[in-house]
Amino acid sequence: MNPAQWTEVDGYLVNKLVPLEPVLGEALTASAAAELPAINVAPNQGKFLQLLARITGARRILEIGTLGGYSTIWLARALPADGQLVTLEIDPKHAAVARANFVAAGVAVQVDLRVGPAAETLAHLVAEATTPFDFIFIDADKENIPIYFTRALQLARPGTVIVVDNVVRNGAVTDAASTDVSVQGVRKFMELAASEARVDATAVQTVGSKGYDGFALLRVKG
Repeated sequence: MNPAQWTEVDGYLVNKLVPLEPVLGEALTASAAAELPAINVAPNQGKFLQLLARITGARRILEIGTLGGYSTIWLARALPADGQLVTLEIDPKHAAVARANFVAAGVAVQVDLRVGPAAETLAHLVAEATTPFDFIFIDADKENIPIYFTRALQLARPGTVIVVDNVVRNGAVTDAASTDVSVQGVRKFMELAASEARVDATAVQTVGSKGYDGFALLRVKG
């Protein structure tokens, strides 16, 4: 198999199971027009996150890394009418695009977008003693994943599901000598997850239109 075939299979799966709704396609178009990096999740990955959130019965979702809000919209649509999603974005330009996309998608009322360095915003959420989150999606800069994961645990409850994206790094995660700060960030997170008695965890490799990568799935123990 090769990347071209991975993309072809992703296209087949999306066409069969995840037909792209116009509002989601428009969110991607708006992000591209604003020249945001094309690093959003694939449609089938967005639906996967949405299903996980629904299976969890999430009423409160935390997303670390908003970009143009594409994955945010998928997750917000998993919420009940009185649910809330807090999403964190460091770049004001990205945040502006995301806010417009939330309005267009009809989810703006449920989404609380906070702009600034995620580590600082997470510390503020902890200090606020905010209601724990039921589902947490970490998809921001990989160098700081250990910090985000540590804070996520402080904002979780027994039963909270945590998904950490992009943990395989095209296979580079196995390279202990890598000088890539993203690889080292993922490796430090893996060490934390492995030694953290409060969670059950696994990780899965993936291939598709977004290339060769993978995600970690964790659940806070009851």
